[in-house]
Amino acid sequence: MSTAERQLLTEDEYLTLDRDADTKHEYVNGEAVAMADASPRHNRIVANLVTALMNRLGDGPCGPLPSDQRVHVPATGLYAYPDVTVLCGPGAYHERDGITLLNPTALIEVLSDSTEAYDRGAKFDHYRRLDSLQAYLLVAQRERRVIHYRRGAGAEWILTDCPPGDSVTLASLGVDLPLDEVYRRADAFPAG
Repeated sequence: MSTAERQLLTEDEYLTLDRDADTKHEYVNGEAVAMADASPRHNRIVANLVTALMNRLGDGPCGPLPSDQRVHVPATGLYAYPDVTVLCGPGAYHERDGITLLNPTALIEVLSDSTEAYDRGAKFDHYRRLDSLQAYLLVAQRERRVIHYRRGAGAEWILTDCPPGDSVTLASLGVDLPLDEVYRRADAFPAG
């Protein structure tokens, strides 16, 4: 279907569609985009991330939320379902539905063949417009590698490439995530 033939949705139409649908949709530039199924390895890595963050953050003000947490970027109109969202302090939620988060502190995407370019590029362009966002992690599936962006001064984002055997230091959360924990038992599952 050509771009001219696609029907664009308003935000309200998208929120109604996504609420009533059997599958989740992201909302980008007026279009609802159905989310693809995740591979078993992807799901294992997400579970490991949530577990490691829960264990390290404990009962403090920050905590992870799994991939069913929708996030909205008001500056660009994006609605997305990051693989892991970390919220510190009280949440600010969208006035139209009361469950869509507006103020994540950290967002994590586990890369897949079909989403890697988007997660690295356009999606990060949206996410970094969130004033609350302090860290963005891109977690590879096919190799043990994490790309960590952390907010610097102003609009500056500092990139750290974390190779196998290393740890990701999330200063804004006060935690280190060893890559061995992120990838624990992931190799037993097929990637996607």
